[in-house]
Amino acid sequence: MTYSRLIAGTMTWGSWGKQLSKKEMAALMNFCTENQITTFDHADIYGAYTTEADFGKAFAESGLKREDVQLISKCGIQYVCDNRNNKVKHYNYGKDYIIWSVEESLKHLATEYLDLLLLHRPSPLMVAEEIAEAITILKKDGKIRDFGVSNFTPSQMDMIGLRMDIDVNQIEFSITEHSSMHNGTLDFMKTNGIKPMAWSPLGSVFREDTEQTRRIHKQLGELMDKYSATEDQLLLAWIMKHPANIHPVVGTTTKERLKQAIEASKINLELEDWFLILTVAQGHKVP
Repeated sequence: MTYSRLIAGTMTWGSWGKQLSKKEMAALMNFCTENQITTFDHADIYGAYTTEADFGKAFAESGLKREDVQLISKCGIQYVCDNRNNKVKHYNYGKDYIIWSVEESLKHLATEYLDLLLLHRPSPLMVAEEIAEAITILKKDGKIRDFGVSNFTPSQMDMIGLRMDIDVNQIEFSITEHSSMHNGTLDFMKTNGIKPMAWSPLGSVFREDTEQTRRIHKQLGELMDKYSATEDQLLLAWIMKHPANIHPVVGTTTKERLKQAIEASKINLELEDWFLILTVAQGHKVP
């Protein structure tokens, strides 16, 4: 399965963020596809189980062809909200629940299949064999094309991967959260042909004012002219330099920032500049 180099994250498109109207969502979908972003990342819980349906209604009026886009969704988190009768947030990876969740996502997104289904977060109670049964049925019925996980460690991927192929692991990865480079996660994925996707690719750089983020801003400022790039473009370019071929999931709904994100894929940071950014983020030179 081929996904666009940058992926549009939809978490804030609905009630958890910008509360875009149907017309606004349809226009944003078209803008994304016109600018080489053809993959849209969902989860059933977004908008307290409402954003998929909002997207599906907008997609129906967008004029886009289903075969020209890729739809991702996630299941497994049982969220506490008015739309679910849950007394505590928990995870459910029972066979029947996974199948039911996918069928709900298909209904809400108004599509016959997902290009990719992800297990949203690992559960201490997940049973690999039961998950494999559900995925086998969903693939056989044509309801999902690819299968993956999200936020899984190497050992968790290994446990699941012994029973079925894992195509993707969507992990948190950015200049301020890059532990997966050091704990074996990205190494495992590259070795086993598992495609990495990165949520929150800008990390805390623009959200927090700390000693670390101030160092990062200073270093990025010194590189902006050299690459004719903005700070967020340099942060995305830093991620995409990694040989694991990480696909950033960008959550912005601002058209100009989406354009800038696409342009970031054309930036090839020089080796030492990549390490300069890493060094200021860590606060020390590499060992």
